[in-house]
Amino acid sequence: MTDLPGYPSRRSFLKATAAGAALSGLALPASAQQTPKPVSLDDYQREYLNADEWAFIMAATARLIPSEGDGPGALEARVPVFIDRQLASDYGTADDWYMEGPHDASAEPARGWQTPLNPAEVYRQAIPAFNAWCQETHGAAFAELSPEQQDASLTSLQNGDVALAGEVREFWGLLLSNTKEGYFADPQYGGNHGMQSWVYIGFPGARAAYREWPERHNVKYPLGPVSISGERA
Repeated sequence: MTDLPGYPSRRSFLKATAAGAALSGLALPASAQQTPKPVSLDDYQREYLNADEWAFIMAATARLIPSEGDGPGALEARVPVFIDRQLASDYGTADDWYMEGPHDASAEPARGWQTPLNPAEVYRQAIPAFNAWCQETHGAAFAELSPEQQDASLTSLQNGDVALAGEVREFWGLLLSNTKEGYFADPQYGGNHGMQSWVYIGFPGARAAYREWPERHNVKYPLGPVSISGERA
């Protein structure tokens, strides 16, 4: 992850997750991994995102978890695929969420989801609004900006300096959490391609027996991860 003020480092990003907190002492060196080809605009058929939204997600997740540095980046892990599939699913339409009003956009985060929009609608409304802000502020849509401008724009979004409508105020939180989820989720959901992030942090995945290992700090786990489907890395 980019190391700007207000952003966690990649190390703290990993440790902030349940898997990273339990297994941060078991991380494997990036050089020990085989890095699959990053996702491209040509090798994936989108299920929800349109072309402009996809370009934004590709660029934004690539800045949140860059390819350079230790471990796989968001593109190597195919995080954009995860986000697209989630938005096309019952998560995107909030099928099992309580969505009735009244909604209070100024409520504290602990009060829960405070918009009548579901996650898919938040992305659909927020991305063009954010792109318009980037165009006005930096002269181009987000995906067309330099990495430094993209980092500055994401920092402004995180800090609430981007004037988005109240209904899409959840956008930054969604983008960040969905990026983390796509990085660490089981590969069956589209992200964590090849279980790369699990290999990187030494997480065993869906192995049935692991209870004796979480307390063994700085001891390398001898077996690779297993996905829910039984695939092994």
